[in-house]
Amino acid sequence: MKQNNKRHILWRYALVVGAMLLFSAWIVFNMFKLTVVHAAAWNEKAKTVLDSITPIPPERGKLLADDGSVLAANLQFYVVRIDWFAQGIEVDSLMKDIGPLCDSLAAFDSSMTAVEWRKKLLEDRKNILDAAKTPPPGKKARKNHAYRLFPYMLTHREYQRIRRFPFFKRPKNQSGFYEEVHVKRTKPYGAMAARSIGSLDSTGVHGRSGLESALDSLLFGTPGIARNIQLTNAIVPVESVPAVKGYDITTTINVQLQDIVENELNKMCIETDALWGTCVLMEVATGEIKAISNLERNKMTGEYVENINHAVLGYEPGSVVKTISMMVALEDGIVNNIEEPIVTGSTWTYAGGKPITDAHGGATRTPRQIIETSSNIGMAKLIVRKYGDNPPGFKKRLEEMGFFEPFNLGIAGETTPWFQNAEIKNGGRVTLSRQAFGYGSRIPPLCTLAMYNAIANDGKYVKPRLFKKLSRDGEPDSIIPVTYIREQVCSPENARKLRIMLHDVVWGSHGTARHWVQDDKVEIAGKTGTAYTTSGGQYSGQKRLAFCGFFPYEKPKYSCMVLMLGANCGAGASSGMVLKNIARKMYAHGLLGASPDYATEKPKAGQEPKNYPTLFASMGDT
Repeated sequence: MKQNNKRHILWRYALVVGAMLLFSAWIVFNMFKLTVVHAAAWNEKAKTVLDSITPIPPERGKLLADDGSVLAANLQFYVVRIDWFAQGIEVDSLMKDIGPLCDSLAAFDSSMTAVEWRKKLLEDRKNILDAAKTPPPGKKARKNHAYRLFPYMLTHREYQRIRRFPFFKRPKNQSGFYEEVHVKRTKPYGAMAARSIGSLDSTGVHGRSGLESALDSLLFGTPGIARNIQLTNAIVPVESVPAVKGYDITTTINVQLQDIVENELNKMCIETDALWGTCVLMEVATGEIKAISNLERNKMTGEYVENINHAVLGYEPGSVVKTISMMVALEDGIVNNIEEPIVTGSTWTYAGGKPITDAHGGATRTPRQIIETSSNIGMAKLIVRKYGDNPPGFKKRLEEMGFFEPFNLGIAGETTPWFQNAEIKNGGRVTLSRQAFGYGSRIPPLCTLAMYNAIANDGKYVKPRLFKKLSRDGEPDSIIPVTYIREQVCSPENARKLRIMLHDVVWGSHGTARHWVQDDKVEIAGKTGTAYTTSGGQYSGQKRLAFCGFFPYEKPKYSCMVLMLGANCGAGASSGMVLKNIARKMYAHGLLGASPDYATEKPKAGQEPKNYPTLFASMGDT
């Protein structure tokens, strides 16, 4: 019996030893395969892993207003959670401390009282724990036991406040507290200049529109590099080349002026039931765009919201182009004396085209009166004096003046002026006569504004710009200087003559804007313009209404262009009023270099002075 037991034991022992030897042999064999037979392949794989690099995304630069305030920046937001399965959270201690925690939560978020917070936390905790033990039918047990404390993300300041709650000061394994960090591109001023600032693509990394897109290479920065290194029990990435933060870009936008422009444009759009409106305010001497607004009526809500950037898209300009045509006439010597009488009449047929008419025609008009009364016939007659035998020459002359050169502002969709082909064999003389007063062309409002700005600037054709400085970590890197499309697009003398004509439009006895744009506080000069929209190749009854000008007249500091579609009144009463209201508000805020004074009577002894704002009549047609 003992002999049999011994034999069985030895046999089992031999079996175990044999199995261990076979297993050891299998291990040795595989080690041999790995280290000798397939060594090259595994070494190459290890090399590939160790040589692989991971890009480190850089921090995107900020877009800043002209005073350094933030227009767009990457900010961190936090999702705050509690892991109810944290080892240190015990029922007894939780019930003891949940009262003070709920008091803190109620003080932070008053949407619920402390009692309601307590009820919600305990109920949600119970549901999470029960679901982990007994999941609902057809569902797996929940692996993530984290409970989201707030349905919204917290700002950095709010997160810091939450972290100071006594319950959350404990180690994480006792409080269960942890956070998820999300980086979002944020515009502190909301919709203000939103189209010009632009937005990011769906990845949230690169710009999709506006300045965010045009300046993406500067804002994005340079990615860094992380390389893998072998540790004892893991391969981990370690920064090899640090990421370089993108530039902070200081724009020319002034927050206060932007607010004024948007409010005044919005008010007028509402009053006149316009479909959309655009307004650009520019500094005369530097070409800096201080404010730009594009408002369009939302068909669903009826409210006006930032939408398509109409300021850089081409439209038939209407009579605002007459000033540019007059500049050509003065520079080319077609007009030498702005008081010279020119036979106009009320209708004129040229080169077999349809008769050109003037709403306020007269037997004669001087060049000065042609602009004041917005005479289509007078402007057409002046231009065909020289270019009637060479219709394409008018466009070529504008090209020489730099009118078609792109601004490269950084606004997506920016276009340059377009003029219809004016070859003689294709009816070019008729086309030329129309182009002289604003038809047969498509001109972006900003291009018209730049020319008017040159007139206000003694003929210096400054290039409009939307950004002026690059910096990083608060240190300036590059300053973008004022540049000129042409040092002189016209002579200072001719610019002075044009300013007189534009002054007559507002202040002359027959000026098309005299009823609406005259102001006793700010002297404004400018030009109205009306153009009918087209539908199916035919002109419709809908109008685009423009006013372009500058102020104060004696020493122009700002130029401004307003264009509205479908307003229920004339150009002066809609777009002209927007410009005037902007100028008045700037004066009231002391932004035109003089202290505002609305007092209409002197105060009596011991009394405070009274301010009486000027009241305006209701709007009508020009």
